[in-house]
Amino acid sequence: MNFAQPVYYPKADYIETDTGNKVSRRATIAGPQNIILGGKTIISSTAIIRGDLRRTGPGHAVVISLGKYCLISEGCILRPPYKTYRGNFNYYPMKIGDHVHIGANTVVEAAMIGNYVEIGKNCIIGKFTMIKDCAKIADNTVIPPNTVVPALVLFSGSPGQFVENLPESTQELFESQTKQYYNRFQPLEG
Repeated sequence: MNFAQPVYYPKADYIETDTGNKVSRRATIAGPQNIILGGKTIISSTAIIRGDLRRTGPGHAVVISLGKYCLISEGCILRPPYKTYRGNFNYYPMKIGDHVHIGANTVVEAAMIGNYVEIGKNCIIGKFTMIKDCAKIADNTVIPPNTVVPALVLFSGSPGQFVENLPESTQELFESQTKQYYNRFQPLEG
């Protein structure tokens, strides 16, 4: 990400909510009643968020919640994790923390992504994965299902594995990057 220049978008292409969320009209938001956005979140064009998938039986909505200052890039797919139990296909909630950047064309089926997390482009985050705070997933990484990614680490590869520890300043760095990007993401009038 280049954090110096403004990023302009056609104002008509995005819906801006009262809480500062900017959602592309070209994104697919299925089951919006089951999706919670924390505010100041950007959902880019061609992103797909599947809030329409539910547990078996009526009234079992599965919630996808995103915190503040989340950046969901082009072509991302967020869908809740699922498993089959006694012939029933069940979906489970997905919780994404604050200051999370998910790169282009990444597929996420995680159970939980902590705060201050950066996930690169073209990644696959397997079902029921838990990514702790201040972690980074490198571009083109495949995280197998049920993996727990510890806090303050870099994971890379296919399958994704530990590469190195991240500095204590990771939280401040990721927070400043997501806030700067949000502030630079400006409507182009006309």
